[in-house]
Amino acid sequence: EIIYPRNLPLGARTEEGLPRPDRFGISDYEDVRFPTPDGETLNAFFIRPSNKRIAKKLTILMFHGNAGNIGHRVPIAKVLEEHIGCNVFMLEYRGYGLSTGTPDEDGINIDAQTALDYIRNQDETRNDKIIVYGESIGGACSIRLVANNQEAGDVLGLILINTFTSLRKLIPSAFPPAKYIAFMCHQYWNSEEVLPEITKIPILFMSGLKDEIVPPSHMKELYAGCRTRKKIWRDFPNGTHNETLAEPYFFDYIVHFVRELLGGQLMEARL
Repeated sequence: EIIYPRNLPLGARTEEGLPRPDRFGISDYEDVRFPTPDGETLNAFFIRPSNKRIAKKLTILMFHGNAGNIGHRVPIAKVLEEHIGCNVFMLEYRGYGLSTGTPDEDGINIDAQTALDYIRNQDETRNDKIIVYGESIGGACSIRLVANNQEAGDVLGLILINTFTSLRKLIPSAFPPAKYIAFMCHQYWNSEEVLPEITKIPILFMSGLKDEIVPPSHMKELYAGCRTRKKIWRDFPNGTHNETLAEPYFFDYIVHFVRELLGGQLMEARL
């Protein structure tokens, strides 16, 4: 529960504590359940673009941060689908929200791959390009997922927000009482070792410089060690861990990144 605070806030794992997209004015969506290869059942929201005029064969696969559930991130998905004209697939990790099981590193990586494969196998999204979006621990599983799938040809880009180099290096700042036993942690999330494996997928790094949980130095180290063919750095002087997305130009940078990936096809979309 220290590493994976899935029960926070109170009620986050209940039906009543899971805000649905229609609460935020989204009507074109599906509440999806699907199995993993190791027997868990995952929950997800599949949100379609409301502005069909700019709709693209594009799905953003979203991996959220370390507490709460997918419902708490629907406002982010709403901005993305409205201004990019994409689908947004919001995965709930095992043990979070209404997904079954208990979270751990291996299991969450299975969940991420299962979600990507689900998108690939649905008639509606079978031919979509995919952009992977990961925040905090979601960034860690995004890095592993993209590293494992960069040869497939359907992953178009990766967006990383306030993620860390490794869990052991994060523990002293995120969980100070545990800093002396960090070496005993069996959850590794060694993104600093995995990220250099990505060489073909463009990556957008977005770092809040007042992040009080993941020191900004982690993002800078990841950026420095990144070997992919195109990488972009954006920082936010007043961005904290959970509020960087509220900083000026946050979504503008994402729209511009996606526009470049699609070869300028989003010129008509404006924030």
